[in-house]
Amino acid sequence: MSLGIPEKITALLFDLDGVLTSTAVLHRQAWRQTFEAMGQPFSEQDYLAYVDGKPRYDGVRSFLTSRSLTPSEDEVRRIGDQKNDLVNSIIDEQGITPYPASVEYLKAAREAGMPIGVVTSSANAMRVLRAGNLLDYVDALVDGNVITASNLRGKPAPDSFVEGARRLKTAPENAAVFEDALAGVQAGRDGGFGFVVGVDRGNQAEALKAGGADVVVDELDELLS
Repeated sequence: MSLGIPEKITALLFDLDGVLTSTAVLHRQAWRQTFEAMGQPFSEQDYLAYVDGKPRYDGVRSFLTSRSLTPSEDEVRRIGDQKNDLVNSIIDEQGITPYPASVEYLKAAREAGMPIGVVTSSANAMRVLRAGNLLDYVDALVDGNVITASNLRGKPAPDSFVEGARRLKTAPENAAVFEDALAGVQAGRDGGFGFVVGVDRGNQAEALKAGGADVVVDELDELLS
């Protein structure tokens, strides 16, 4: 079965929330509740523009800066940690659901012998992967904990994807990036990755394309043939 990627690609790097699992919806809910409790209305467009794909504290800074607010680092951490506690509670309450089409693509990639990495800004990735029964597909993981411990720049910088390629012993030009966030697509483009797949979960296909996606799909199984 063809994976719908160029022949030069020898490894696959997937974002987690919004690409493999529907947890992006839960993150958006937690961000909205956190900011609205501060008296700051928070829309889906705010999520896509300021928070989606970025490390948690960067998301706090980005959104509040857009509102002409300059929080201290202590405030940034307090708000970010409050959001993280909230999303964990929501996950406990609602559970984790992988996208069936994404699981189908992972299975096809595994059958093709393609190394698979997950690259996410989330510090909860292991928990999400385990709850979604996806760990068996993952050969390398770069998550928020690795980003912090290794002092990597978060998306839209390409550092985390470059580290994912390194862990799969693949050069960026021979790796494909799968992203639903504009920040992640930009990271794939700026990192010189060989193929960038945009996954449109927020009616932003044109923006993903303009941001550097080589192809944009609604579901990953559209790539299979």
